[in-house]
Amino acid sequence: MVAGRGKRQSIFRSVDWLTIIIYIALLGLGWMSVCGASYDFEQGTNLIDFSSRTGMQIVWIATSLLLALFILGIDERYFDTFSYVLYIAFMALLFATPFLAHNIKGSMSWIKIGSFSIQPAEFAKFATALCVAKYMGSHDFNINKWWHFLLACILILLPMVLIILQRETGSALVYTAFFLMFYREGMPGSILFAGISAVIYFVVGVRFEQDPLWGLKAVSLGKFCVLLIILLFTVGMMRTYTTLLTPILRILGYGLGLTLSVLLFAKYVIPFDITWVQLAICIATIGYLFYLAVKQRMVRYAYIALFALGSLTLYYSVDYVMDHVMQPHQQTRIRVLLGMEDDPRGAGYNVIQAKIAIGSGGLRGKGFLNGTQTKLKYVPEQDTDFIFCTVGEEEGFLGCTIVLLLFLALILRLIHLAVRQPYASGRIYGYCVLSIFLFHVFINVGMVLGLTPVIGIPLPFFSYGGSSLWGFTMLLFIFLRMDAGRNRFVHNR
Repeated sequence: MVAGRGKRQSIFRSVDWLTIIIYIALLGLGWMSVCGASYDFEQGTNLIDFSSRTGMQIVWIATSLLLALFILGIDERYFDTFSYVLYIAFMALLFATPFLAHNIKGSMSWIKIGSFSIQPAEFAKFATALCVAKYMGSHDFNINKWWHFLLACILILLPMVLIILQRETGSALVYTAFFLMFYREGMPGSILFAGISAVIYFVVGVRFEQDPLWGLKAVSLGKFCVLLIILLFTVGMMRTYTTLLTPILRILGYGLGLTLSVLLFAKYVIPFDITWVQLAICIATIGYLFYLAVKQRMVRYAYIALFALGSLTLYYSVDYVMDHVMQPHQQTRIRVLLGMEDDPRGAGYNVIQAKIAIGSGGLRGKGFLNGTQTKLKYVPEQDTDFIFCTVGEEEGFLGCTIVLLLFLALILRLIHLAVRQPYASGRIYGYCVLSIFLFHVFINVGMVLGLTPVIGIPLPFFSYGGSSLWGFTMLLFIFLRMDAGRNRFVHNR
């Protein structure tokens, strides 16, 4: 008994209490926000009435604290031992979810258990993080070996595909946050750059596709800009990853010179679609890079050529993705976000009302339970996906700043804890956790402010519901338990 009591005491001495304090502060502010978003003055709802959402959120918070204590009491070595088992179990559950779930607003991701519903996708995050951390933390793993990196990607892509089958695109996109961990663990920066480039191609191409270039009706401004960006990005990669300057100057000179020449010719002589000439220039550049790869025996030229080829393929598939892959409401949301359409009563309604709510709060806010936009239910999903607008209306700019600073403190603290881990799997799991939190906060706050697409993901510790709160608690406290046990590793050495 004494040994067991001493072990528990040592755990609570070594656990990172600063992170726990931030966690509790976020829980408290989150509950206040749920109160503000769901309180009904007409019915005079009791804040601790368990039949109301405010009362139920107390239940979710209390059970989350118990869950946190339970996790801290588990030997951290069990998480490593059973990581593959947990991953397989949750993948099986994700596969079965569409067959067991009820259709809720078009989503097949909620399984009803008695009077409650759970969303397995929220719990699959920690299982995936544990599995990836165990695999990448093994002694023979090398991220620079393509088959090792490919298998790690498959471990992440599998839950994404299974969640997409549940019609939960937002929850699936969260798993792209793992690539931030890959980058921190040595993934070539070119891969991350390729991902960022894909976003640029998509946004610029879609936003300016219908706009004419310089008065030339036959030339799409979006297509002209994307093809020019692809050429410049290709040259930039050559400058970064190769040593020969002559090929770079040739591509820049011939490519930009020819582009400018045909542009002037089309403007002042014979109007025509010059993007075909740009496409030919890009294809010629790709061929030239493959030629250099063979002549100079430098595989990097071939990789750069594949980047340019992939960029072209991706861009020319954008129309197909928009028209045949994305759902109509997703297409509308993207067009509204990019300013291509105005839909104040449809896809743009949520964001418009959220902006009004945040703006009406001013500097100090209207005070706890005094918000008008939220009380009159103008903002849909105001206690779940759009709960940040309640913070802005009731607590104002100062309240929003405090909340964001708390999240920033949590992220910075997780970085600190991850760096000090004495073993690779603990460090990798820590980076997975902070990447997921960073993605959720950035996208959720961004979509409330109209800066990112509305994809429907919760704000950690704020949005109403037990599944998300339990899922985030498990993610965080498994890592805190790993960190608390790091001293045992040091002493054993």
